[in-house]
Amino acid sequence: MDKKTLSVPYIASLDDMDIESIATILEEQGARRTIDSLNWSEQYPYHPLTTFSMAHSGTHIYIDFFVRCNFLKAVNYENQSPVSQDSCVEFFVAPQCDNHYWNFEFNCIGAINASHRTERKNPNRLTAEELDRIKRYASCGTRAFNEIEGLFTWNLTIAVPLDMLGLKYEGNPIKIAGNFYKCASATSQPHYLSWSPIETEKPDFHRPEFFGEITLL
Repeated sequence: MDKKTLSVPYIASLDDMDIESIATILEEQGARRTIDSLNWSEQYPYHPLTTFSMAHSGTHIYIDFFVRCNFLKAVNYENQSPVSQDSCVEFFVAPQCDNHYWNFEFNCIGAINASHRTERKNPNRLTAEELDRIKRYASCGTRAFNEIEGLFTWNLTIAVPLDMLGLKYEGNPIKIAGNFYKCASATSQPHYLSWSPIETEKPDFHRPEFFGEITLL
């Protein structure tokens, strides 16, 4: 299986902008991709439209996720809660392209579950202070709500500091590995989508061997 590749543009001015207004710049100037690998289609056939647009500023990785879906849920409002049960988007990254990786999981109201790991078990969870450094803007607001049915579009914009990942940008391309996900395990239409395909029998996002190749230009 050929790994997916992604070249992420450098846009220095992003650091000078409010997180709420960055989505438009990312859509116009960032690298845009679709999260459309339906790896477990027989058991989980639902396929909500999900895209992401990405750039970096030299100090942060900026990502805007866009989703169109039929059910919307956000009951987990505290950080480090199981947000993957809700309407959720995720960014997993291995800065050194090895088995050390960070998982950043967000529900549609911006609650975050994030850790540093070498495997699914035994996560090193980020502290409250570290989580506060990850900027977030959720178009759905920040108040929790039970599942609702309809036709919804929403976006979530995030900014992850490079130094949190042990990276320092000095004007030269940086090669990292990662994957992007859309899931909602405890909704009426559970689903598990990825950007870079995953070849496992059951849904499992914690598989760095299937990460795509990402270059910060």
